[in-house]
Amino acid sequence: MITSKENELVKHIKSLSQKKYRDEYKEYLVEGPKMVLEALEYAKVDSIVVCEEYLNDDKILNKIAKLASKEEIRLEFTSSKVFDSISETKTPQGVIAVAKQNETQELDEALDKMLKDDTIFALDKIQDPGNLGTIIRTLDSAGIKHLILSKDTVDAYNPKVVRSTMGAIFRLKIYTLEAELFDILQSLKHRGAAIISTSLDTDKYIYDIDFDKKLVIVIGNESQGVSGEIQEMSNYKFKIPMIGKTESLNAAVAASIVAYEKVRRDFRK
Repeated sequence: MITSKENELVKHIKSLSQKKYRDEYKEYLVEGPKMVLEALEYAKVDSIVVCEEYLNDDKILNKIAKLASKEEIRLEFTSSKVFDSISETKTPQGVIAVAKQNETQELDEALDKMLKDDTIFALDKIQDPGNLGTIIRTLDSAGIKHLILSKDTVDAYNPKVVRSTMGAIFRLKIYTLEAELFDILQSLKHRGAAIISTSLDTDKYIYDIDFDKKLVIVIGNESQGVSGEIQEMSNYKFKIPMIGKTESLNAAVAASIVAYEKVRRDFRK
């Protein structure tokens, strides 16, 4: 059992609470039994730490231990004091896994993979971790496979984002590429995809979108929306009808409405 906060694995896990180390090691933290079990099923897990004082469900513990042994994943037990020092939650659930981020890909390779599907979502400067987590969860539930994040969007592997995805982060292909979002969208446009952006500066509505085309749907920043240069290069701009007096919607709500309009169209086919 690990009883020292100076243990190398403990220090490594603690470092992953900071973005610079998540970027350096290409790893992130997954906390809680349900999330860890999903990570073991859908993601690449490097190591797991357990505090039996908090995780007092033998059935779940045995399942985690069995899966870890099968995949030859390092499994360590810690004291509650040590676990408290690495947990990101107020009420620790007794298990934390270190998972591998999506593999970094060259731009051309990433674009080719995205274009195998008809609809891609892109986020322009989304700042709130809860919004990003909700968007990831919603897109996964709507059957979307690919999500592009601008470089200045909140880190997808932020612990708050990971928790709010409820496991969807393991199934959605998330791309944060070195190129600017504008350049990525231009490349997709040149490959035949139509770029469509949310905008208040249009008389077109979500219901005018032709979802049968290859689309890249851009959702903008919570307060400023999609940047002007991206709106200008878009093939289409659209808005969501606002019947009441509210002037704009939360970014996660807007993304959800668009994603499920696609689902509705698919169901009608």
